Amino acid sequence: MKYLNNDAKQKFEKVIDINKNDGYGRATINFAIRWADLMEKEIDLGKKVLDIADKTSNVADTEGITGFMYNYAVKLLGECWLYGEDLRKWHNKEYNYEGNGVVNSCIVTI
Repeated sequence: MKYLNNDAKQKFEKVIDINKNDGYGRATINFAIRWADLMEKEIDLGKKVLDIADKTSNVADTEGITGFMYNYAVKLLGECWLYGEDLRKWHNKEYNYEGNGVVNSCIVTI
């Protein structure tokens, strides 16, 4: 996984350390790492995050993640991963939002 910078790498490693004994948190991090790695392979072939994010997230989901896990992975990658801002924008655009932060896709509107 390619990090934005050393500070981002340290932040990601801290999140890993905090969640090392928590199965739910660790599964979330495992998903984020798998997802980033899969996207990087496609990016290295010249593809854009917006064209590969959905497909690669499905492939990376080997543990049956929840909506919260997915949203947190987007947030974490958005803050630490070299291509995270593109991912964050892609995710938010899926919910017709172009502002700051990460849309919580778990909220249901009735």
